[in-house]
Amino acid sequence: MPGSGARLQLLIGPTEPSPAPYEVVDALIDLEVTSGEQELDGFRMNFSLGREKGADYELLKRGRLEPPNRVIVVISIGTRREVLIDGLITQHQVIPSNQAGGSRLHVDGVDISIKLNLNPAHKLYPSQSDSAIVKSLLEAYRDLGLEANVEKSDVTPSDNDRRPSQQRTDLDYIRYLAQRNSFVFYVEPTTVPRRCIAYWGPQKRQGEAQPPLTMNMGSYTNVDVPINFRYDALGPAEPEMFTLDPASRHIIPVEPSSSLYPQLSQRVARPLRSTLARDTARLNTALARQRGLSSMQESSDAVTGTGEVDAVRYGRILRAHHIVGVRGVGNSFDGEYYVESVTHRIKRGEYKQSFTLKREGRGSTKQQLR
Repeated sequence: MPGSGARLQLLIGPTEPSPAPYEVVDALIDLEVTSGEQELDGFRMNFSLGREKGADYELLKRGRLEPPNRVIVVISIGTRREVLIDGLITQHQVIPSNQAGGSRLHVDGVDISIKLNLNPAHKLYPSQSDSAIVKSLLEAYRDLGLEANVEKSDVTPSDNDRRPSQQRTDLDYIRYLAQRNSFVFYVEPTTVPRRCIAYWGPQKRQGEAQPPLTMNMGSYTNVDVPINFRYDALGPAEPEMFTLDPASRHIIPVEPSSSLYPQLSQRVARPLRSTLARDTARLNTALARQRGLSSMQESSDAVTGTGEVDAVRYGRILRAHHIVGVRGVGNSFDGEYYVESVTHRIKRGEYKQSFTLKREGRGSTKQQLR
């Protein structure tokens, strides 16, 4: 499974996942994995259930698919072997049937970062930068195989300015600090099972792009279903911000910091509307600028592309959180995009990847994509 050109391996276990036995893999009907910006990455596995009369279902007897066992999904396409998701089972649902072979087991789970979201904490971090706080929080999860990749934040508060305090789970607090710095946070598997990278920093809109999604180019074509592009002129917005001078009590306008993102398009869509950034009056100028930058980057993308690619024809897993090229769709929409989300749907003989791409405007900044 899933068929010629692609092979799937399941590793399952309480702490040290091991290859799933034949009866588990054989009972697997289909698998779906979602990866994106807004939520934790998740998976659903659907199994057929069988049992002897009066006995329990075979797949439930040994507890392999019990929450909170760890599940690692490994995909091999050609000679390339990658981990699709590393997560924990959070629930399963048994659906009995009166028909022979009709009973089903749905197994749902989320990526390993759910471990950071189980217990709220109350802590103070005096005179520590946001990046230092994130590093210290992630250090506690090294036994899960998490390696921290934390970009440095710009602002280190003094005790007179503010004292960072946590009154939520580690995951919620790390995400709050990411938003405050116009950053993102996610956990991504590596090519080595049980080893993941916990990334905290700007969206990765530069560096080596994934192989291009290609249409209308003969033997190079790897996208069968046309990519649908939408240009929304009302998407981008210009934030307006103000701080309060503590001495004069005057309201001072603040210009946002320059964008952390390199430009992916040649013709950037200019904002037609503005937004009023709230809760900035009591912030110092540097923090207010960061708040404005976060607001600006959240609404900067005017172009969205959605489509589906066959993983075997594409030759690899398409990863969210990275850039990918698009070619063969015309000068306005060719070029590089940030991959916002990917849904992987796997069943026997088939592996499809649905994707959502985004960038700030039209026209490519690249002369050629490879």
